[in-house]
Amino acid sequence: MEKRVRAEHGVICRLPGERLGYFGWPTVARLEDDTLLVASSGLRSHHVCPWGKTVLNVSTDDGRSWSAPRVIQNSPLDDRDAGIVDVGGGRLLVAWFTSDTRQYVALGRGWLGQQEVDSWADTLATWSDARVEEWLGSWVMLSPDRGTTWSAPIRVPLSAPHGPIRLRSGDLLYLGKRFGKRVAASGEVETGGILAARSAARNADCGRTWQTLGEVPLYPGTRTTNYHEPHVVELPSGRLLGAIRLESAGADVVGNAGLVEFSMMQTESADGGRSWTQAKPFGFHGSPPHLMRHSTGTLVLTYGYRQAPYGQRVAFSRDDGRNWDHDWIIRDDGPDSDLGYPSTVEMSDGSLFTVCYQKVPGDRQCSLLQSRWHLPEA
Repeated sequence: MEKRVRAEHGVICRLPGERLGYFGWPTVARLEDDTLLVASSGLRSHHVCPWGKTVLNVSTDDGRSWSAPRVIQNSPLDDRDAGIVDVGGGRLLVAWFTSDTRQYVALGRGWLGQQEVDSWADTLATWSDARVEEWLGSWVMLSPDRGTTWSAPIRVPLSAPHGPIRLRSGDLLYLGKRFGKRVAASGEVETGGILAARSAARNADCGRTWQTLGEVPLYPGTRTTNYHEPHVVELPSGRLLGAIRLESAGADVVGNAGLVEFSMMQTESADGGRSWTQAKPFGFHGSPPHLMRHSTGTLVLTYGYRQAPYGQRVAFSRDDGRNWDHDWIIRDDGPDSDLGYPSTVEMSDGSLFTVCYQKVPGDRQCSLLQSRWHLPEA
């Protein structure tokens, strides 16, 4: 039986026909006065290109209208993903990571076409190894004035699409993937694991300094190359519940461990992120995750659904993550699998507001879309 939430859909930002009109990987934040801010990687040509910028769209009328995209950060490299969090007192934090597009030139010829890849040449010619090393990594920046001005980029050890969360204590907790690669005990080179970092609210420079904490133990038969793009929520008890994107990587096929391709894993911490339970499978298709707790106590897990019918889905837990009612449809109008990364906030009337990226049918490039919807009756 199909499960579908009651939703109204709209557009945050769409530039059909523009050469640099692709937007992706957004996060939404809601301020105390109901202002909505959406950060994303935008004004780019494709899913992969060298021109991504961190942009901000703002709504002061509950998402009925939006400002034009404003560039708030533009490094020399491709700036991807964008997390945004209200730090309190008018302060905001935005997170993102940079990518070296040179690694996609050969693959891009078959995926995007020779003409598109040829158009990168002049930009990539300015990327020396030294310049890439200077800018490659995971970053945050801070605004003291609700996004009007921003600090210089601050390098951080972790990366995740939606960035850190603000705990009830005021501290920031970042569950992310360690940026870069490491040498495993076996001597093999592998990608970094999933671990937590914390930035204390009592510091005047909250968000500028980070203490790394514990790493998530892997499910048997998997490797760190299978784990990506986590998110976390704080429960009333103080326990942390995290969800992690899971997928195959080369020879590391998750099906060999009995796991679902492009799915999610769950982990928990009872000591503020210093230690985590072994990752365990949710067991259903869809990723990457965004977690939030509704005022009713219901946990809301939104995720992209990259099987037909393509779109955005949500799972609910009314027992703090012990059981999940999954595959409720928010929208299923995606024309292809280039979509997802939904994030969700609760509005003042108790409704939910979800942002995502996907194509409007007939468009060549992805846009930022919104859905306002309501929890189904228990």
